[in-house]
Formats: sequence, C-alpha cells, structure tokens
Amino acid sequence: MSSKKLQYERPVIQKLNVGLMNKFGTRTEYTPLTHIDGNSVRDLLGKFGSPLFVISERTLRRTFREANRAFKTRYPKVQFAWSYKTNYMNAVCNAFHQEGSWAEVVSGFEYEKALNNGVPGNKIIFNGPDKTEAELKAAIANNSMIHIDHLDELYLIKELAMESNKKPRVAIRVNMDTGVYPMWDRFGFNYENGQAWDAINKIMLNDKMELVGLHAHIGTFMLTPSAYGMAASKLSHLALEIKKKYKKSVQYIDMGGGFASKNTLKGSYLQGIDASPTFDQFAESICTSILNAGFTDTDLPLLILETGRALIDEAGYLLGTVVSNKRLSDGRRATILDFGVNILFTSFWYDHKISPAQEFSQYTEDAVLYGPLCMNIDVIRENITLPPLKRDDHVVVHSVGAYNMTQWMQFIALRPAIVMIDKDGNSHIIRKRETLDSIEKDEVLPKYLKDFKL
Repeated sequence: MSSKKLQYERPVIQKLNVGLMNKFGTRTEYTPLTHIDGNSVRDLLGKFGSPLFVISERTLRRTFREANRAFKTRYPKVQFAWSYKTNYMNAVCNAFHQEGSWAEVVSGFEYEKALNNGVPGNKIIFNGPDKTEAELKAAIANNSMIHIDHLDELYLIKELAMESNKKPRVAIRVNMDTGVYPMWDRFGFNYENGQAWDAINKIMLNDKMELVGLHAHIGTFMLTPSAYGMAASKLSHLALEIKKKYKKSVQYIDMGGGFASKNTLKGSYLQGIDASPTFDQFAESICTSILNAGFTDTDLPLLILETGRALIDEAGYLLGTVVSNKRLSDGRRATILDFGVNILFTSFWYDHKISPAQEFSQYTEDAVLYGPLCMNIDVIRENITLPPLKRDDHVVVHSVGAYNMTQWMQFIALRPAIVMIDKDGNSHIIRKRETLDSIEKDEVLPKYLKDFKL
C-alpha cells in the first residue's frame, strides 16, 4: 500500500516579534475553516465557482436578534431600519424585513429597491443629500420619512408640498460635537452653532411640512459608546425644546448607524473582537441618555436605529483559491489569490481574518497575500502568519458582509456569485456570477466602429 507523499517544507530561521507575554504564552493557534453552516467550502466552490461570496442567514438573524434584544430590554419603543447601502442584495434586505426591520435608503435607486421588496412607503426612511425632485415627489406621495440634509432641500420640499397639497413627513439631520474627532459635520445641520434650530423654525413656522423626527449619524465604525450617549442627549434636548416652544411632540429620535463590527482596523493594537463595543454597551449609552432626558411617558419618542455594518459583517464570507506562490526580493513569501481589492474593498480598511479551508501542518510563515489584479495596490493582507498554501488550496476571508457587495467594481476580473445558506443549511444563489454578456448588454457600439483590419 502506497503512502501519501508529504509536501516539502523548506527549513527556515525566523525572527519572532512576539510583543508582550500573556498568561497563554505567545503561541497562536490556527484552525482551518472547512465548512460554513454545514456546507463544505470545497463543495461550495466546486458548485458555484471561485471566488464566491457566502452569506450565513443563520448568523444574520442571530446577530439582529442580539441587537434587538439589547435595545428592547432597555427602552420600550425601538425600531430598526435596515441600511440598504451596507448590503442591498434583495435576499439580505428581505431577511432583515422578515425580522421586523424597516428600510433606510440614501438614493432613489435604493428607495425603488425597498418599494420593490414590498416595504410600505411609510416604513422607508429617505436619507442622503442628493434627492432629486422626482424622488422627493415619490417619497411625499408614499408618505415616507424624508430626512432633510440642507436648506436647498428644505425649500424644495416646501415648494413640492404646496403643489401636492400634502404635508410631507420630515425630520432634520443634526450634526454635533460628541467628543470624537474629526466631527462628521458635512451632513445635516449643526447643533452647536444654531443651524439645527434655524431649520426647525423654518419647518414649524411654515406649516407646510410635518416635523416627525430628529436624526443623527455621528460617524462610522465607532468604538466609543459614550459618543452616542452625548448625541442622544443633544437630540433629546432639541425634542424637549420643540415641545416647550411649539407644543409639538417629536415622534422619533433616529440615532443612525456606525456601530463597529468585530473586524480589526488596520493599525489597531487589539483585535476587533476585543476592541469593538457590544450591542449592550451601545444600547446602555443611548437608552439611558434618552430615558434620563426628561420626557414624560406619553412624549417618549420612538428610538430608530439604522445599524448596518455590525448586523451583517459577521454573516459574510469570501471563499477563494490560491493561484501561485513566489518569493519577493526581500525574501518574504507572497501568495497570490484569485480575488482582489475590486471585490474586497474593505481590505483597504481591515486586517481581515483569513483561514485555510483544508488541514495543514504546524509549520507557519509570515506572508503577503495579493490579489490577481495588474496593479500594485491589490493587497489583501500586507502581513499575515499562515501555513504554506499551495496552488489550488482554498482560503476563507471572514466578516465581509458589509459594503463589499455594494462597493465592489467590475475591473479586470468578473464579479463572483453570491450564495446564501439558509437556516436549514441549504445553499441558494442570490446573485449570479457575472458574464461577458451581462457586462456588455448595456453597451452600444456605433456602426462606424464595428469593422477594422489589423
């Protein structure tokens, strides 16, 4: 009986930069990820092609319920609104809608997707600075919540309200100093310098719009729950002053999104799982601030949350295959994968966890992971310790559910399929793999350019 030939591993002397010791020593354990929700990585790639995005519906729903529980156990009136820009695959959006989430959109394109998905118009929040006249008319007709970003938009909505003889339901977006810098003051009206009150007065004294809410989105990948507490206090103060001055109760306070996921930011000293606050910490800060602000039980506003990244990141995986290995001029090992930054945009921000998808020996080596694109910035990980990977081995990139499937671009390589694994472990294709025909179907070639001789 013949024995399997072992893979050759060259002997090396390697300098170790282990940092501070801890009670577990300095050794790092590596575990292959061979299955996702009971599905073999190798089988998934064989069936749907490599590379491949995979969404775990089980993880998506579990994460949403954790967040929902964290807020609803601390505050009596809570409503999540799924952030379409984070991942607008219809299957993903509808899974969140089945869990009770409304829709939050930032463009007419997303607004139309939400309507087509069956979300009632009065359960869609329309954010963003670039709403066209036609889009605003549709939002007014559908009784959607329109979050005003600037005075030009406010004036346009006023004109449209006069024409339609219908009161639009509006909120204003408020930016403020929460102790986190740089401030996100590009969007909305500033709290400290009086811009927010100026907008409120223009709405309340005009009587053409119904002011139903106040909205803030203080930043992205926020690691400081107390900043949300500060924002909630300032929005609550505005709401109470509106009640005092105009005898008008604001229906809701929308705290936006920005909660950090468990990914690890580049340059971070700690791993994301250790550095990122929990849903309970965010909820405690926000809910305590609103409850202590001074509302009566009849005036307590609905708390809306537009959480995106923290709800979907962990549910997403990118599966891929090793193309080749080489040695760089400085001796480092370089592994080339069949996916690049064109479909893994977040590799510019994060040091994603990457696992081999097959068993391996205990030998490890520092390596650089490159994509296949013909550009020098196509770097998936600048430095990672992995076992040697050979051609046709598979890898799994963790926590890629947010933004990669909306910010990806068709460049050099065709974009991959997306598969969702349902609660019972069955795989469903939710976006087909791109083809040359699908790319060229919207191209128009002028007749005079059709023929040529070489």
